[in-house]
Amino acid sequence: MSDDLYQQAILDLAKSADGAGRLAAPDGTAQGDSPLCGDRVRMEVKLEGGRIAAVAHEVKGCLLCRAAAAAIGRHAAGLDAAQAEAVGRQVVALLAGEDGKPDWPELEYFAPVRPHRNRHGCVLLPFETLLAALDSRDSA
Repeated sequence: MSDDLYQQAILDLAKSADGAGRLAAPDGTAQGDSPLCGDRVRMEVKLEGGRIAAVAHEVKGCLLCRAAAAAIGRHAAGLDAAQAEAVGRQVVALLAGEDGKPDWPELEYFAPVRPHRNRHGCVLLPFETLLAALDSRDSA
C-alpha cells in the first residue's frame, strides 16, 4: 500500500479519535460492517430539535476508517440529517475526483485515496453508518 494514503494529517486525525466512545442515551444507533476489509463502525447520535447534539463512535478498523470517524466526531454536531447526507455526498465526490471543496477541511486529507478504489469503502463506512444512525431514530 502506498505511503501517500497514510500522510501525517490522516495519522493525526485518526489519533485524535474525536467523538470516540459511547453516549449514555442515544436517540439513534447503527453498526456498519465492511465484508471486504473487516472494518466495523458503531455510530450513536443524540438529537435536539432535529439536529445532532452529540455523536459517538466505536471503530474497529483501519487508519482511514478511524480518521473518517474522527472527522465526523469533530464536525457532525449541529447538522441535521440532510446536511449529514450532503457531507457524505461530498466525500463520494472527493473520492471520485470531482471538483469542489468539501465543507470540512479534513475531508481533503482523503484525496490521496482516489486512485485506491478498494479503500474508498474504508473512508465511506463511517459516513454511511452515521446516516443509518440518524435513520434509526425514526424506527426506535
